Amino acid sequence: MKLPAKVSIVEVGPRDGLQNEAKILTSAEKIRLIDALAAAGLNRIEASSFVSPKWIPQMADSAELIGALKVPAGCRISALVPNDKGYDSAKAAGLKEIALFMSATESHNKKNINKSTKEALDTLAELAKRARADQLFIRCYLSVVFLCPYEGKTDPLKVEELVKELFEIGIDELSLGDTIGGATPSDVWRMIERLERSCAKEKLALHFHDTRGTALANVLAGLEAGITTYDASIGGMGGCPYAPGAAGNLATEDLVYMLDGMGIESGVNLEKLLDAGELAQELLGHKLTGRYLQACLASRAKSLKKKEMEACS
Repeated sequence: MKLPAKVSIVEVGPRDGLQNEAKILTSAEKIRLIDALAAAGLNRIEASSFVSPKWIPQMADSAELIGALKVPAGCRISALVPNDKGYDSAKAAGLKEIALFMSATESHNKKNINKSTKEALDTLAELAKRARADQLFIRCYLSVVFLCPYEGKTDPLKVEELVKELFEIGIDELSLGDTIGGATPSDVWRMIERLERSCAKEKLALHFHDTRGTALANVLAGLEAGITTYDASIGGMGGCPYAPGAAGNLATEDLVYMLDGMGIESGVNLEKLLDAGELAQELLGHKLTGRYLQACLASRAKSLKKKEMEACS
């Protein structure tokens, strides 16, 4: 197996994770979480989304949040941008990197953003044109690349055509989303094999959900296929409000634990990442689904209890 020596992780918890939580965190609480993630060594963090508060109230403070962040030098902060109004707000907030989004199927585009595939692509083309003129880095998410909750298996030829069009409009990086967590490693291998005929693998990222427990297996398939950028969410927070049955994202700490064990560099300190996960649980008031997080927090609690008992004896 030929595997990359180093990978890049895009932390999407503060946006993709928190937007699916019932509890709405304050800007100050979000800043604490983002600071903890940056302190762990995560140098690409998607912090918020400039969408209408009517639809995603958890992201209503996006401008205030971005303006108040003070992350270490070299840490790239981005936010999701759905339209011209969102772009104007993101630019005014001083962002140097934005994320656009659309889906690979007609049905999911209509459910998610109330647009046809063509309308969605036209919107992205206009936003990308503005962003290129402003010299911003343009990331794009393509959802339901493998399976769609409304149409079933996504046509790989349609995905290939959309990927070509997205790079033609000038995006810098494309994140391929397994939005309902239905892909298997063979699906990943075949998709990358198809797409590398028309775009550089260095410009592709993978975004897995763990609905059926295959996220890490799919990462391994992606690594074998030569993909070196992966999205993940602290504690496994996240999902998709317009994708029934879509469980949380791949947990960042589960990913880093696997990469560390395989000798693949990510630049992330696992112990500090656990601190960030513990903080996320504290802020949200409930346990998160990350397996490594829960195993280690249980061990921490047992160790603390033992020390307390020894101190009392």
